[in-house]
Amino acid sequence: MNRDEARVRAEELVGQMSLSEKVSQLRYDAPAIDRLGVPAYNWWGEALHGVARAGQATSFPQAVGIASTFDEELAGEIAEAIATEGRAKYNAYSAHEDRDIYKGLTFWSPNINIFRDPHWGRGQETYGEDPYLSGQLGAAFVKGLQGDGEYMKAAACAKHFAVHSGPEAIRHSFDARVSQKDLYETYLPAFEKLVTEAHVEAVMGAYNRTNGEPCCGSRTLLGDILRGKWGFEGHVVSDCWAVRDFHENHKVTKTPEESAALAINEGCDLNCGNTFLHMLDAIRQGLVSEERVTEACVRLFTTRFLLGLFDETEYDEIPYSVVECAEHLALADRAAREGIVLLKNDGILPLQKDKIRTLGVIGPNANSRAALVGNYHGTATEYITPLDGIMRYLGGDVRVLYSEGADLQNDKVEALAFENDRVSEALIVAEESDAVVLVVGLNETLEGEEGDTGNSYASGDKVDLFLPKPQRTLVRALAECGKPVILCLIAGSAIDLSFEDEHFAAILQLWYPGARGGKALAEILFGDVSPSGKLCVTFPHDDDPSLPFEDYSMKGRTYRYLESEPLYPFGYGLTYGDVSVKSAALSEDRYTVEAVCANEGSRETEDVVQVYAACPDTGLAPRNPRLVGFARLRLAAGESRTVSIPIDKYTYTVIDESGARVSGGEHFKLYVGMSQPDARSAHLTGHESFVIEVGE
Repeated sequence: MNRDEARVRAEELVGQMSLSEKVSQLRYDAPAIDRLGVPAYNWWGEALHGVARAGQATSFPQAVGIASTFDEELAGEIAEAIATEGRAKYNAYSAHEDRDIYKGLTFWSPNINIFRDPHWGRGQETYGEDPYLSGQLGAAFVKGLQGDGEYMKAAACAKHFAVHSGPEAIRHSFDARVSQKDLYETYLPAFEKLVTEAHVEAVMGAYNRTNGEPCCGSRTLLGDILRGKWGFEGHVVSDCWAVRDFHENHKVTKTPEESAALAINEGCDLNCGNTFLHMLDAIRQGLVSEERVTEACVRLFTTRFLLGLFDETEYDEIPYSVVECAEHLALADRAAREGIVLLKNDGILPLQKDKIRTLGVIGPNANSRAALVGNYHGTATEYITPLDGIMRYLGGDVRVLYSEGADLQNDKVEALAFENDRVSEALIVAEESDAVVLVVGLNETLEGEEGDTGNSYASGDKVDLFLPKPQRTLVRALAECGKPVILCLIAGSAIDLSFEDEHFAAILQLWYPGARGGKALAEILFGDVSPSGKLCVTFPHDDDPSLPFEDYSMKGRTYRYLESEPLYPFGYGLTYGDVSVKSAALSEDRYTVEAVCANEGSRETEDVVQVYAACPDTGLAPRNPRLVGFARLRLAAGESRTVSIPIDKYTYTVIDESGARVSGGEHFKLYVGMSQPDARSAHLTGHESFVIEVGE
């Protein structure tokens, strides 16, 4: 069904409703209208990395881990699997007349905000710090989720529009001030791509204000840009209880009626919250017209008709048995393998099983289910922690000793014990072992969304970039143990690993790898799989006090504007192979790079070839070369192959101070390699990027 047909049917149905019935449908928990055959529908669904909060579902890596795969095809396949499971669950729940929250087909995913500051607890939900990568993966996710059938398989939602990435503690009253250049260069491109190219069905506003206007009632964002410049035809939903913030926190209105009016008049169609319960009073006060209510209601029912919720569809027979089916679990395993990033390896990896008699597995995240899944997750049938994965892989051939080593954040494990009560056990395990796998990091209780985490002192954000103190104590103790230590970090964001980089033999970044992530880790540790993930965020050496969390200027932030050398750069990640770009050429139309890539190592591996653009002719370009293309490839040992890499249609343009996109001049440099073209990446990888001069 196309949108025009769906809208005609929506107009016909809404035309039969009374004003109060129309208003009732503007709530996320829309009630039934029995006389018209309209069942109750709850719009609130979550699916960042699997159907969330609705019971059993395949658990994929958290979004930041998906981003580190640099794999658009994989992102689309994951979304398609999520939509399939969502349909299966919807079919089953509907058959039981269960129309509760989280059980519909409108999923408020993906989160394509820019992870501009590593302190943000919700950064794990995003595709990292780069607008191009976020747009490419976000668009693939939307297309996979919505499908290309006669009806929409599930409805995706791009959030949070716009200029939103913390701090969580003040998000309900915060005004994100941003220049027009930063707005159009950094904060809007991914949203534009999802709207204009992927045709995302919904857009969610943010809690904060942007340049004085509350995002869920912003004429600039919702009217001028979203529906005006971009021609968005879907529906807009508020973030949850964000409209209430208009009068309670932002103080841009005085009453709930005024807040409801501001939101709907500026283009917000659906209220996650309860402020639209005041809509009838707002109409009586002359603040809102019935025509505007009708339009919002028509937009919402257009989505429901596009989903086929009043028809028989090709998805009605999807059985519940597809939930956590073998195919989806295999896809989750693949995603975990592709997203794990090897940050350091002095040669100890891969481990040789036949040369290890005893392996120590230590750390608070080594046997933690919570550490696997991140936030906004479903419930898996099986959880494979790093300890589980290693023990299953070794199968009794190697003795495994385990110690928790430290609590995740408290100074002791047992309440009556001395501080650091598990450190001596960890050292004993290390003494008895030939090598140690140390698994540290965070989980959703230490980073996440305000109100959903246990770190009320920071409202879900991180107060610094260090591991919690008891884990630092454990790390420093094991640095002196005299045995080779492989550090595995499970976290959804950058941690300062300066000490660990100096003292440990190898470091792996696992992100939140999904419920079965321990299986992928074991396969990488023992060489069945070569690691191939690339960092989607920069890992700094330490905090930069000159970059206040509340400052939304991009100066000094992310790899594109970084002024200091990072510990581990965006786009960086080692493999067990040795892949480099030997030569590269630009197509005649200048929008495809043909790169000759060779693996001179002794092991087969996947890797990611990346293209970055620099524009020396103008002072309007970002300070550092920016990502404009990437492609994942697999090469056998000794293999050489030519890879075609499409590059961004905006490669040869820049954003001026007014926010306009203009020509970047005649001369560009394209850098083609397996990492960024910065000095730190070259040092870590041992390879320089191949340079293509454009315009000379």
